[in-house]
Amino acid sequence: MTTQTSTQKNYFNLHTTGIGYLSNIRTVTPKKGDEFLACTIGALIGEAGEGAKAEYRYFDCKVVGEAAIDLVNRAKASVEADKKVLISFVLADLWTDTFTYQKDGKNHKKGDTGVMLKARLIRIKSVKIDGVVKYKNQKK
Repeated sequence: MTTQTSTQKNYFNLHTTGIGYLSNIRTVTPKKGDEFLACTIGALIGEAGEGAKAEYRYFDCKVVGEAAIDLVNRAKASVEADKKVLISFVLADLWTDTFTYQKDGKNHKKGDTGVMLKARLIRIKSVKIDGVVKYKNQKK
């Protein structure tokens, strides 16, 4: 008689949910490792409603999972055509990364240190393109 032991790894997960505009969809080829799909999400924060002035928090995301990769790839042409692509999303493993500005800008000078919020885009719950629903996840 043989005894099999199955060990399942447990993880601590940090998930962030929200809605925001999709932009800068690109393929990243790192020096080491496999290439991957990436995008920027301008997440909306603040008061909602007509006349309210929402603010944005930008996340630079690695897109993971077949469903998320497929939906981002399908939205790429609309983003490149400057259409408004609004998504409801779930991000995982939020972290920060520092970088050096390469040129002067409105709020910074060349050589200044900047901070970027980074995460993994693990799920897209819905997609609207120019206000028209193109995808809505049926799972609750």
